[in-house]
Amino acid sequence: MIDRDAMLDAYAYAEGGGLRVNFVSSLDGAATVDGRSGGLGAEDDQQLMGVLRSLADVVLVAGGTLRHEGYGALRLGPENAAWRRANGRTPHPRLAIVSSSLAFAASDPIFADAPERPIVVTHAASPPDRRAALADVADVLVAGDDAVDLREAVDALAHLGHGDLLCEGGPSLFGDLLDAGLVDELCLTLGPVLVGGDGPRIVRHADEGIRRMRLVHALPSGDLVFLRYRRA
Repeated sequence: MIDRDAMLDAYAYAEGGGLRVNFVSSLDGAATVDGRSGGLGAEDDQQLMGVLRSLADVVLVAGGTLRHEGYGALRLGPENAAWRRANGRTPHPRLAIVSSSLAFAASDPIFADAPERPIVVTHAASPPDRRAALADVADVLVAGDDAVDLREAVDALAHLGHGDLLCEGGPSLFGDLLDAGLVDELCLTLGPVLVGGDGPRIVRHADEGIRRMRLVHALPSGDLVFLRYRRA
């Protein structure tokens, strides 16, 4: 396992921050097994997730991914929370949920147990009664008329002082961010498995085209490989 402090150094944000996307993939390109990503990584990958969250101001997640992956409140372990305090940050990053349907209850653990007030990113055509209900437990950010305008949302987060953004997916949100030209970095863990099947890749629904990325590092950790790419 790579030393945690070495991970913190290796994944420090570039000056000025930016939006990075974190995914795990099988060797043959699968983003999930049985509909979830959890079976593709290992303990080292969980440590990396904690490090990436520690470095971020906001963790951005699509509402569907949050439900399918079984997210609870976004809370770091004691060591990572202490590192954030020592570096002048709140103990935990904020969770930002991107959703059109707003199919959540204010009593859900992601809100009720949250150590930092979450953010809900939606658009003006989303159900107004649900927006009103969630405004009691989260900051509701309306960006766009009929669909979420991700560029407007990212600009609004930056205006709030949240310049170091981490997106944990899912593949459709990654695709939308890619089409909007907002992806500055990709952190990709290659799991040592072959999956087969017809499951999704890490990007869905994005327009086809080449976006050049530059390799920052490739760190082996047991049978895993941690890849970090930055926009070329």
